[in-house]
Amino acid sequence: MTRIFLAIASILGGISVVFGAFASHALKDRLSANSLAIWETGTKYQMYHALALMLVALLISRYPNSTLLTVAGYAFIAGILIFSGSLYALTLTGIKWLGAITPIGGVGLIIGWLCLALATWRIE
Repeated sequence: MTRIFLAIASILGGISVVFGAFASHALKDRLSANSLAIWETGTKYQMYHALALMLVALLISRYPNSTLLTVAGYAFIAGILIFSGSLYALTLTGIKWLGAITPIGGVGLIIGWLCLALATWRIE
């Protein structure tokens, strides 16, 4: 799991940078300030949670039998894809109901943090 989570975290972190640059250069004249702020929220959360996934991967390398750490990693991945992905899609398409999906991703991110907290509490 360590290599898989580190690779995914690196890819998600890199994509966050690319998407931030894309918004700054290609989207800034095409989107409203509100839409750009929504996009920026997606990139920020993606980067924060890519870094959290890296932490999970490093902890798994030390505690490979921790189910909670594995669940935290998968929850961060799902949360990033759903939370940030829905914000990107909402911004690019203007389809408002996509905003209703965003909280599902937020729940995934929260589950990731809770599992990480529980896993680290159990470390001896």
